[in-house]
Amino acid sequence: MKFGVVVFPGSNCDDDMIHVLGDVVGASVRKLWHKEESLGDLTTDDCIILPGGFSYGDYMRAGAIARFSPIMTAVIEHANAGGYVWGICNGFQILCEAGLLPGVLLHNDTQRFTCKNVYLKPATDKSAITAKLDQNKAYKIPIAHAEGRFHADEATINQLVANQQVLFYYCDESGQVTADTNPNGTLRNIAGICNEKRNVFGMMPHPERAAEDLLGNTDGLDLFTSLLASTEVAV
Repeated sequence: MKFGVVVFPGSNCDDDMIHVLGDVVGASVRKLWHKEESLGDLTTDDCIILPGGFSYGDYMRAGAIARFSPIMTAVIEHANAGGYVWGICNGFQILCEAGLLPGVLLHNDTQRFTCKNVYLKPATDKSAITAKLDQNKAYKIPIAHAEGRFHADEATINQLVANQQVLFYYCDESGQVTADTNPNGTLRNIAGICNEKRNVFGMMPHPERAAEDLLGNTDGLDLFTSLLASTEVAV
């Protein structure tokens, strides 16, 4: 599997992501400028990453302008053809704005930017980024966002839960999901979701910021290795 990391004006986690994918994981990875109109040699066996940051300064609404960048036509076509797309933080917001994932990310209920470590409980093993995770473990992953409150109508939320499209819930260190472990007011403590085909993933926490011993935390690395291991089996 090869990776393409889309760079929008205001992206600030693109180099972090490229470092983890290339130098830590050892995968083939390259940048994709937002004005490009194709994904080049990347195929449906490969993964497009929409990284964190503040695309277009989060004007209007986080992800609302980036959704119309020229490359997004190719990203949407890639997803619709079964290719993998993974949006993290701002990338998750863009995927929702583009209609590749349901729901929307609203301002945190505190009305403040939040940057801290949180714990995530895997909600399913039926996705490539969670298939190889320990379903009983609480993973420590940092968040850094002002608009991370996932919201959708009740029917959509119920469907996501029933279809095992919820990827992660915010929890405590022991894996307990409670109101106190919800960092932004997100519905039902949801921290990440996937689409029905399970090839498009969105999450607010940043696994690329918890992927090296040098940082004192490698919990995030497991998501990347899960994706690679799961897709190798599938191929």
